[in-house]
Order: sequence, then C-alpha cells, then structure tokens
Amino acid sequence: MTSTMPTDRNEERRRRVLLGPLPAGFLRADGTTDTVDADYQAALALQQQLSGATVPPAGPPLTARLSITIAQAKLSKNYGLTRMDPYVRLRVGHCIYETHTDPSGGRTPRWNKVIHCLLPPGVNSIYLEIFDECSFTMDELIAWAHITIPPAVLQGETYDNWFSLNGKQGDGKEGVINLVLSYSVGPAAVATFPPMLVVPSTGMGYAAMPMYSAPQPQPHMPPQQPPPPPITAEQLQQIEEMFPSIEKEVIKSVLEANGGNKDATINSLLQMSE
Repeated sequence: MTSTMPTDRNEERRRRVLLGPLPAGFLRADGTTDTVDADYQAALALQQQLSGATVPPAGPPLTARLSITIAQAKLSKNYGLTRMDPYVRLRVGHCIYETHTDPSGGRTPRWNKVIHCLLPPGVNSIYLEIFDECSFTMDELIAWAHITIPPAVLQGETYDNWFSLNGKQGDGKEGVINLVLSYSVGPAAVATFPPMLVVPSTGMGYAAMPMYSAPQPQPHMPPQQPPPPPITAEQLQQIEEMFPSIEKEVIKSVLEANGGNKDATINSLLQMSE
C-alpha cells in the first residue's frame, strides 16, 4: 500500500505534463499576446535602428515644392544715374535665390526666371528685394515686398498676379511685380539644386552659398603691378572738362574706384555716358 502511493502520484503528474512547443501566452494570466507582440516589434525596430540595420519604411516620404516664376516688374522711379540694371533676390524659408540682371531694364525690367524650391513646414510667405546692380559701388536696394502665399496656391491652383512693392516712396508705392506661383506635394527626390547655407549679409540679412562645394582650381595670378601715381588736381580738372554732363562727385567716386588710374576712369565714364 505504501509503495503504490508514490507510483500513482507520478503517473498523475505525467498525464498533466504538456508536451511540444509552448504557446505564445504561456505564463500570462489573461492568455493574450497582442501587447507582447507589439512590444517585441517596437523593441526589434529600435534595436535595428541603433545597430545601423535598414528598416523598411512604411511609405515614401513626401515633400512640398513651390514653383515661383519672377516674370517682370513695373517700378515707380529710376534711382540710377543712367538706366537701372535690376535683379531680384528671393528668400523662401532660410534659402536665398537670385535672378539674372536685366541690363538697362530701367523701370520695366523683365526676368522670366523660374525658381523651384522646397517649402519647409510652417513657411507660408516669401520675401523679395529688387536691387540695381552697380559697377563701382554696392548694389542699391530699390524695392522690397513680403508676400503671403495665397491659400489657392496651397490647394493646387496656379496663381498669376501682380504684387505691390515697398520702398523709399512708401509702402505699396514703389511699383508692382508679376509672380506666378504653383504648389505640389510628391515623393521626395534628389534635389536639382545644391543645399544652401545661410550666412549673415546685407539687405534682408541673409545670403546663401552651396554647402560641400568642391574646391575650384585657382587661376594663375600675374605678378602684382605697382599702383599708378596719384592723379593731380589739374588732371582731375581735365577729366571734369571732358565730361561736363556728369557731376564732379560722380567723377571723383569713379576715379577713386579705379585707384586713381586716369585712363581707366575715362573708359568707365565713357561707358556711363553712352
């Protein structure tokens, strides 16, 4: 009797043993596995990210693109001694873009420059400035504008309109500029323009330059020539007599810009008087 009791108990325990692979909910009170699976997947993704493994993306990333056509402008005043040579500097977010200069564009410059740029999240306006390109002095700021992107553009419509310009004449009194705006959202692609680095500058306070640009070969520099002798008051008077229609201060400024070189000054003044 005593020897059969342990044998019976061992047989009962063997019948209760579960053979084969353990279920996913083993040792869980409620028997559910959803939370465990979700935690496992999150931990696996984090481990792959930290180890540098490639995790398949959920979908292609999307980018917002803004297309801006700077067509033309009608300015209120000519600020140059001759016809102005205007160009436009445009800022979208922290990137700066520029048009080419319209030589002798005067008060009715035309550019027809198309700019394709990325529209950063939260940016809903653009800034532009119009400069007169100068040969011997810093480029002069003619007009500027802060333009809010119309809601119709963000809804996919092409927007063609004239926008008022601010300047020395007052807000909205410096003329108008014609812009064509369009907007699209699509999969991210390799940018067709180099990334831009914003650095302090004049004007709007920003200037842009390409990042990671390859070093350019330096041209051979000829030996530096000794500076020309300083021009005398008599020579200055001779130049003033040659160009009576140009103010004396302008002649003096051109002379200083040419380092006192009489021949170079005369050539510059001849170009200005054409």
